[in-house]
Amino acid sequence: MTALLHHGFMASAARAPHATALQLGADSWSYAQLDANAHRIAGGLQAIAAAPARVGIFARRSLVSYTGVLGALFAGAAFVPLNPALPAARLQSVIDLAQLDAIVCEQRHLPLLRTILAQCQASPRVLVAQAVREAPDAPPTVQLSASENGSAMPAPDSRTATASPGIAYILFTSGSTGTPKGVPVSHANVAAFLASNAARYRLSPGDVVSQTFEQSFDLSVFDLFMAWNAGAALCALAATELLSPLSAIRARGITVWFSVPSVIAVQIRLGLLQPGSLPSLRLSLFCGEPLVRAHAQAWQDAAPASIVENLYGPTELTIACAVHRWNPRTSPQQCRNEIVPIGRIYDGLRHLVVDEHLQPVPPGAEGELCVAGPQTFAGYWRNPEADAAAFFTRGTAEGETLRFYRTGDVVRALDGGELVFVGRRDHQIKVRGHRIELGEIEAALRAQPGVVEAVAFAWPPHASVTEDIVAAVSGEGIDGQAVRGQVQGLLQPHMVPAAIKVIQTMPRSGTGKLDRRALRDALLSDHGLLAKGEVHAG
Repeated sequence: MTALLHHGFMASAARAPHATALQLGADSWSYAQLDANAHRIAGGLQAIAAAPARVGIFARRSLVSYTGVLGALFAGAAFVPLNPALPAARLQSVIDLAQLDAIVCEQRHLPLLRTILAQCQASPRVLVAQAVREAPDAPPTVQLSASENGSAMPAPDSRTATASPGIAYILFTSGSTGTPKGVPVSHANVAAFLASNAARYRLSPGDVVSQTFEQSFDLSVFDLFMAWNAGAALCALAATELLSPLSAIRARGITVWFSVPSVIAVQIRLGLLQPGSLPSLRLSLFCGEPLVRAHAQAWQDAAPASIVENLYGPTELTIACAVHRWNPRTSPQQCRNEIVPIGRIYDGLRHLVVDEHLQPVPPGAEGELCVAGPQTFAGYWRNPEADAAAFFTRGTAEGETLRFYRTGDVVRALDGGELVFVGRRDHQIKVRGHRIELGEIEAALRAQPGVVEAVAFAWPPHASVTEDIVAAVSGEGIDGQAVRGQVQGLLQPHMVPAAIKVIQTMPRSGTGKLDRRALRDALLSDHGLLAKGEVHAG
C-alpha cells in the first residue's frame, strides 16, 4: 500500500504527542495540538464538501496555512496552495484551472478571496478559519465558520478520513502562454522523495528545521514533511525573521537550514556572514537556483560543523532529484563557471543526457537532462499538449520501458559522474529560486494597450545567476511607466521586469524572425537600463 504524505506526521503524533511540532513567532504547538487543529479543519471540510478531491489553502505563514495542508490531506483531498500575496488574476486562474471543491481561507483574507471568487468560473465552498487565543498562556487554536453566512459551525473531529493514494498536492508553475501549468504530485512521488532524503539526512526528534519557502513553492514540502516525519520541530520564520535569517538561526537553535542560495549573497553583501557565526547548524541545504562557489564556501566557513549541500530538481521531479555535497578540498575544482555541481541523481532514478534528437550524447558532452523513476510526475493537470512536449519513452537493456521527463536543463557529466549545470535549452529561467517562463511575462506585456511586440530577457544576460528581468516593447503610443504598473497587477513580484525599453522597431534576422541576440546586445549597450526599476522610453 502506498504511504500517504501525512502518515509520517500521524506516526510522530502517536509516538510523541507532547513534542514540539511547529514554532511560529512566539507560539509553539505540540504534535497533539497541531493534530487536533488539523482534524478540526478536516471535519469542517467534510461538513461543507462531503468528499473533497482538491482543496485550496488561502493562507500564508500562519497556523491556518500549516494545519490547512494537514486538514486537506486528512479529509482525503489534495491540497493546492493559494498564496494571498500573489496577483489576484493569477489566483483566479489557479482556482479555475484546479476546479477546487473547497477552499480553506484565513479569516483576515476573506474579503480578498470574495473579490477573486466573484471573477471565477468555479464556485468552491469556502471554510473560514482563524486562530483564536483562548487563554493568555496557551497557543491559538483554529475556529471555523462557513463563509456563506459567517456564523460559527460545528467542527466535527474527523478521525476516519482516508485519502486517495492518488494526488497529494498540485502546484502551479509559470506557463509559456501566460496560463499557469498545474503539476500534480502523487503520494507515491513524494513518498519516494522523502524516503531517499530520510536515509541521507537522518533527521531526529532533536532537530529544529527551518521553514523559509512560501507554501506555493514546492521546496516547502521538504520543510514540513521531513521535519514531521522525523518528529522534529518545524520552525516557520516570520517575514521579519527572513530579513535577518542568521539571527533567527541562532535565536531559535535551528539545526537544519534549507533556502534558496540567494540568501547567502544578501548576507554577504550586508557583511553578516562571518566565519563561525552559525554554530548550531548540522545541515545546510540550498536549492532553487545555481549555487555560486564563493557563496558555498562562505556559508561553510560560517557553519563549520554543518554539511553543506546543493540540491537540484524541477517541481515535476518532486522537489529535488540530484545533490552535491560541498567538500572544501575537492568541490572548487568541480565547479564550472563558478557554479557548484548539481551532483548525482538520486538512487532509484534513471537519467539520460540527450541531444536535440533525444539521443544520448557522448560522455562529457553537453545535453539536456532527462529523468525517469518513481519521483517523476504523471503529467500536467489536464494539459495533454504540455505532456507531449515534456515526455518521451525509451527502452532499457533490461527490457523495461521508461518514461523520461525532459527538464529543459543543459548539463554535462564530469569524470566520476557528477553533473554540472550549463544553462537552459529554452526561455525558462530562475529568479530568486522561482522558475519563470519568459513567455508568460511577454504575454502580460503584449496584453497592454499599444504593445504589439514584447521580449523579456534574464539579466544580466551572460551571468550564471539571473538577478532580474528586463524587457523591450514596441507598438504605438506606449507609456512605459504605465505598462510596468499594469503588469505589476498581473505578474508575481519576481516576474515584473526591473526595466522596460520602449523601441520603435524590433530587430529582425534575414529570414524575418525576431533577432533576440541583436536586441539583447542593444539593451546591453544601454547602460542606463541596468538601473533597477527604471523605465526607459525612446
